[in-house]
Amino acid sequence: MTSFQSSLGDESEIAQELAESQQAISIAEFFEKNKHMLGFDSGARGLVTAVKEAVDNALDAAEEAAILPDIYVEIQEVGQYYRLIVEDNGPGITKESLPKVFGKLLYGSRFHAREQSRGQQGIGISAAVLYSQLTSGKPAKITSRTQGSADAQYYELIVDTDENEPEISVDEQTTWDRPHGTRIEIEMEANMRARQQLHDYIKHTAVVNPHARIELKEPNEHFKFERVTDQLPDETEEIRPHPHGVELGTVLKMLAATDSHSVSGFLQNEFTRVGKKTAESVIEAFRDRHFGRGMTWPAPASGEDTDVAAVVTEATANKGADATENFATAIADEIDAAGRVAYHEVHEIVDAAAEETEETHGTTFGTTVRENAVEAAWLELAPVAASDVDAVEETRTAADLYRRVNDATSSRKDDAVIDAFAGRLAGKFADEDDHRHRLTWATLRSHVDRAADLTEDRDDTSFGETARENVTDELWGLMRTVPDDPPLVRELADDRDGASDLVEAMRSTDIMAPPTRCLSPITDELIEAGLKKEFDADFYAAATRDAGVSGGDPFVVEAGIAYGGELDAEGSVDVLRFANRVPLVYQRGACATTDVVKSIGWRNYGLDQPGGSGLPNGPAVVMIHVASTNVPFTSESKDAVANVPEIEDEIELAIREAARDLKRYLNKRRSMQQRREKRNKLGTILPEMAAKLATVTEREPLDIDDSIARIMNNVLVERSVEDGSVTITVENNSSSNADVELTDIVSVEPQETNGAQVIEMDGEWFVKWAETVSSGDEAALEYRVDGDAEFDLDVAGIEEELLTVNT
Repeated sequence: MTSFQSSLGDESEIAQELAESQQAISIAEFFEKNKHMLGFDSGARGLVTAVKEAVDNALDAAEEAAILPDIYVEIQEVGQYYRLIVEDNGPGITKESLPKVFGKLLYGSRFHAREQSRGQQGIGISAAVLYSQLTSGKPAKITSRTQGSADAQYYELIVDTDENEPEISVDEQTTWDRPHGTRIEIEMEANMRARQQLHDYIKHTAVVNPHARIELKEPNEHFKFERVTDQLPDETEEIRPHPHGVELGTVLKMLAATDSHSVSGFLQNEFTRVGKKTAESVIEAFRDRHFGRGMTWPAPASGEDTDVAAVVTEATANKGADATENFATAIADEIDAAGRVAYHEVHEIVDAAAEETEETHGTTFGTTVRENAVEAAWLELAPVAASDVDAVEETRTAADLYRRVNDATSSRKDDAVIDAFAGRLAGKFADEDDHRHRLTWATLRSHVDRAADLTEDRDDTSFGETARENVTDELWGLMRTVPDDPPLVRELADDRDGASDLVEAMRSTDIMAPPTRCLSPITDELIEAGLKKEFDADFYAAATRDAGVSGGDPFVVEAGIAYGGELDAEGSVDVLRFANRVPLVYQRGACATTDVVKSIGWRNYGLDQPGGSGLPNGPAVVMIHVASTNVPFTSESKDAVANVPEIEDEIELAIREAARDLKRYLNKRRSMQQRREKRNKLGTILPEMAAKLATVTEREPLDIDDSIARIMNNVLVERSVEDGSVTITVENNSSSNADVELTDIVSVEPQETNGAQVIEMDGEWFVKWAETVSSGDEAALEYRVDGDAEFDLDVAGIEEELLTVNT
């Protein structure tokens, strides 16, 4: 029993006392007691998280102002605390906004914006200030200077956790040597046990932000990461939500808030990638779900005892014989031409026939006459049978359903079984309250299941899932979308089922992927540049996927791989995880990116993977970046990406795309190694054979270089010099064209170079010649020199293992 429970009075007073004890708490007060949720669960991790939040803010601020970021991070030991200083060259923060940016949780400009940014919730940097004051009791010291301001603004503040508002102790102007930017200084109880995670965060931030210059100064170390490009990330634009993935509650809220009156206007005004044509497609899908489709029945066949003209004539009174005959015949002819018709199509045919007859005969066919004609024609096409589904009378609807079921099911089904099933299904149509035979897909499937179950029970036969699906699909394909106008937006806003139908219709409609202008992916080129900057490897590859959508938010997944070189060959590969250009350094095992990397069969791509699953081994780095307007993190600390199927699929595809390049590289490297080994063996064996052959035949030893080139299917390059005439011959023994670039460095000036480019430099002449030599062909460069000359030939365009040079 709690102390509060023990203090409660009589039962009659308990409810009142409980009610009086209830009180609201501020978000700041909540996180004060649950700081671990924001990544401040220990001194080691708290320091890394504080650096991360401050650097993320600095990068966002600079990029939004189109400024190449220069960020300085310093960590100082101050007695029992650590002091963190972060400076940036961003645009600065105005005097009015600065206290709330650093002293109020859930205060920011990006929460409602559908565009990519590092920070989204407005928690991060103010949470660092909160952690600082909780552990050290000292205020945050903030200096900021906006562009064009003569002085900087200086604040000292803490977070008032009761009110979630900044509590300012110092507010004054000061001088600062930076022309613009922001500086924050906080002290906290921390330690450097997570130094490696801190270094990883800074290094990996430099990898995915190659346009940034970042400096980290610690008590005993100093790191600088220079920018490798002056190209800022593409500027993002806020977009509207995408129809795919928005949830029902969100749509209900949007329906209540929109200024649009029609569903078409709502779709076009509130969602991205929805124009008039797409809106019409969504509305058509909505009609199928909300109103159902109308079943079509066949026009009377030749010899069939069905006469549409006769029943329409009988139903039409007091319109004159000629006009009535014209009216009835026109209806029958149009139905016959259509082949199959739904109720609403019969209505359209009757209206058209009435208008034509009115024009030609001068007789008015009013609403009642038309409705009578529609009902008469429809009942003739789809007569209502007895509703006993176990013994349905043979009707034309049952006969038509027999043909459709027979087409949709296996030939192993007995005719009597199909006939019984079709009769029972016809009975379900006859039992419909709506004689127009309008059914949703779910209702149609229910009718099929009911008829199939009865057939299995009473005819001792199997009617399995596949047969049921095939019959449902066959009949659904025969049914027609009805032309009913959708409800107005204000009606849908109060109709949960109708709104749910609209959501399903949006999801089922093929809609163009969301625009990527709201996202700023790193791009293949800059991913490779970032990896090359920080990892000394032999091979680099990158892949950027097209935009996808999850929960109405667009996202792009990118992957990069570095392999070989100075990377550690022992143990598992390094997995670098990023979200919106921010490194994720904790909770690797809880992250969707790690799960996907482990699920891939890396042996197929040339990496060792013990047991065929889990992280592969080898000298490699695998990088994954998820860019989104709303990254689905597993918690407020934003350490891991949640397991969202759409995002996981794209992560896998991006990794596999880059891994295919790695596989080609490794296969080629293996092939080149095999060629080197083969050439070395030939280089050992052939000279011995040539020497023995020369001894036996008493002839001069053979020149084996040409033979090795031909055996190896190499490109052979030879130079011959005779009486001042120089000839360089290229012989292509390979199976593909060879693009050869020759540079012959000559000690005397060449003459008669036959179109080759000649460049003189420091008393040497460079004769440059490029040629494409077809497989099995040869080409030659010829020029002349006067007197003795020295030559140095360089061949480019052909890999060393595929080339033999004999000069």
